[in-house]
Amino acid sequence: MTTTYYVATTLDGFIADEHDSLDWLLSQEQDEDGAMGYDAFLRGIGAIAMGATTYCWVRDHLAESGESWPYDLPCWVFTHRDLEPVGERITFTSDPVPTVHAAMVRAAGDQGVWVVGGGDLAGQHADAGLLDEVVVHVAPVTLGAGRPLLPRPLDLRLVEQGRNGAFACARYEVVGRR
Repeated sequence: MTTTYYVATTLDGFIADEHDSLDWLLSQEQDEDGAMGYDAFLRGIGAIAMGATTYCWVRDHLAESGESWPYDLPCWVFTHRDLEPVGERITFTSDPVPTVHAAMVRAAGDQGVWVVGGGDLAGQHADAGLLDEVVVHVAPVTLGAGRPLLPRPLDLRLVEQGRNGAFACARYEVVGRR
């Protein structure tokens, strides 16, 4: 069982702009079945960890588009806010990452745990020694400011690289804190 931070970032290392927008991401060409593609990745996932800002972005994006919650997997949203679920199998928690991670691993069975975002939540997993890998899709965009990819000093080891549409993709093993 692997815990993975699977994420897209701008070339200058931001996962969202200063207004938490992902417009830069949604305009990029990618192949969900291509190198390190989303569809293949998601088939190996049994549980999801998500921060409140990411959850609110997904919720608001779904409301605008009229789409429903896209995940049928158990999802833990780490928050101190009072939020309402927009889908099934969503658990809101303010418990420490190690406590919740144990429950996510049990729920995932023999599949992986996906840390959707944000960067600080991935960092909390890394701080606790619970982040195994980072899979990053780097878009040919710079923002100059926004939400950082991973605001922690970590040593990583490159294990795979590729191209998916407009994205340079890389899979890194987390070696440990720097």
